[in-house]
Amino acid sequence: MDDSTKTIVSALSEEHICRITGLSQGQLRAWDKRGFFVPQYAYDDRSSANSRIYSFKDAVGLRTLSKLRGKPYNFSLNRLIKVARKLTESGISHWADVTIYVVNDEISFRKLDDHIVEGAESGQFAMLEIIEVIEEVKQKIEDLKERSNENFGKVERNRFVARNSWVVAGTRIPTATIKRYAEAGYSIQQIIEEYPLLTAKDIKAALQHEKGLAKSA
Repeated sequence: MDDSTKTIVSALSEEHICRITGLSQGQLRAWDKRGFFVPQYAYDDRSSANSRIYSFKDAVGLRTLSKLRGKPYNFSLNRLIKVARKLTESGISHWADVTIYVVNDEISFRKLDDHIVEGAESGQFAMLEIIEVIEEVKQKIEDLKERSNENFGKVERNRFVARNSWVVAGTRIPTATIKRYAEAGYSIQQIIEEYPLLTAKDIKAALQHEKGLAKSA
């Protein structure tokens, strides 16, 4: 991947990857189990919550595979597995480390530091239409950071987010964390400076929620 992508540091959950790539959670888990595509930050114990964490590079590779699996290409998983073997034989360890092309129903590739386009199945050289996903994935990750207006001033809990902790709706920021900041003497504005995604309404809702939990304990 080029230098412009090296500044992007992302730890993406299965939920994020599904939204970015269009792949299902079942596909991600099946590919991981099969060893076809293993998350960069996966835990050894995949049965634990949030045990599959993906990098930006993973997102690019999986979005590429999603495009190849979908219309108009409709490549089977078995064919993609064979292509993956060819990439490995060519010294390529990740789908994001090549530019992918498709012509005459064949997947071809070009190493990022090379100008040669090679057919992954035939071995022939070609020039063809590129499948470019890096900029698309960048935008989709930015879109993940946007919050819907209906989330402001609310809290929520999801078993796939922050290990099922209560968080500010539309974020991964635990309400307990906001409480700790407030107890440490941080003002609402100072907490917002630490977490720019939040609003004063969010912080008040989080503190009110934590107060309710303390009363019910």
